[in-house]
Amino acid sequence: MSAIKRIGVKTLQNISVKDFLELYGEQLKLELLAGNEGLYRLIEENTINRPALALTGYFKHFGQKRLQFFGSGEMSFINDLDEKRQTEIIREIAKKDIPCMIMNKEGEASKGIIKTANQYKIPLMRSELLSNEFMTECTLILKEIFAQKTLVHGTLMDIKGIGVLLEGRSGVGKSECALALLERGYSLIADDVTYFRKMGDTEIMGHSSSLNREYMECRGLGIINVVQLFGIRSFRPEKRLDLIITFVEWNSGMEEERTGLDRSFKTILGVEIPHVKIPVRPGRDMARLVEVAALVQSLKNMGHDPAVEFNEKLIAHMSKSQVQD
Repeated sequence: MSAIKRIGVKTLQNISVKDFLELYGEQLKLELLAGNEGLYRLIEENTINRPALALTGYFKHFGQKRLQFFGSGEMSFINDLDEKRQTEIIREIAKKDIPCMIMNKEGEASKGIIKTANQYKIPLMRSELLSNEFMTECTLILKEIFAQKTLVHGTLMDIKGIGVLLEGRSGVGKSECALALLERGYSLIADDVTYFRKMGDTEIMGHSSSLNREYMECRGLGIINVVQLFGIRSFRPEKRLDLIITFVEWNSGMEEERTGLDRSFKTILGVEIPHVKIPVRPGRDMARLVEVAALVQSLKNMGHDPAVEFNEKLIAHMSKSQVQD
C-alpha cells in the first residue's frame, strides 16, 4: 500500500457566520433578525445543536461551538412562556458564547429575544424551511465545509458508474486515453488536476476546479471543450473515487500482474483506494484496458472477484485430480 502523490491537505477549522450567511443564506432561506454586530463569530463544528435541554437550564454537554437551531419543539416550548421568561432563557444560552441562533419558520422572535441577541452580539436568524428540511440541508452544507480536501495530479473519469483516476508522468498518455473513453460514451469529471474531499469515513468525492470545468488539454491539439465535442453526457460535475490506475512505461523484464490475486491500494485522505498499474507500450489499447479494469472493479464492489473465483476453481480441480490419482 502506498500514499498517492498529492498537493497539500486542507481541513477548514471554522467559518464565520457572515460567510455562512452570504454563501448559504439563499439556499437555507435565512433572514437576519438581530445581532448584526456578531457576524464575525465563528462556527467551529460540522454539526447542528438543538438546545432542547438548555431551555430547561441543563447545560452539561452543551455544544456551544455549534450552530444553534430552534426547531418546532424548541419554539413550541418558548412560545408557551411569557416574554420575561423567554428573555431569561435566551440570555443564559447567549452567555455560552455561541456562534448564532436560527429559528425555523414557525419561530416568532419577541422584543426580549431580539434585545438579548443585540445585547450579546449573537446573530439571530430565521429560516423559511421546515425543521426537517433545514436540518437535512444544513447538515450537508456543514459536512461539505469542514470536509478534508486535497488536490491530485490526475484525470478523473466516470466509467459505467466507477470513478477512475488516471495518473502517471506527464506525456504518458492519460489525455489520449481519456479522449478514447469519451468517444465510447463515458464521462469526464476533471482533467490533469482533480480536487478531492472526504465525505464520512470511507468516501472520497472528486471534482474539477470551476475554471477548467468541461475542458481538457490535449498535447498537439490544445484546449478542447468536451461537452461541445461529445455532448452533455460527456461531463459530470463530481464522482466518488473507486479506482486508481497508474500508467507506467513498459520496459523489457519489468514485472507485470498476471493473475490479479495480489491486490494493491493507494491512500488518499486516509482512505484506501484499489490501485492498478498498467504498462504503456505501442499497440496496446489503453482505453480498453482501463474500461475492463473499471468493469472488474464494479464486479468486486458487488462481491465477485474473477481472480479469486478462478483460483478457487483451480485449487478444487487440483485437489480432485490428486484424489483420482
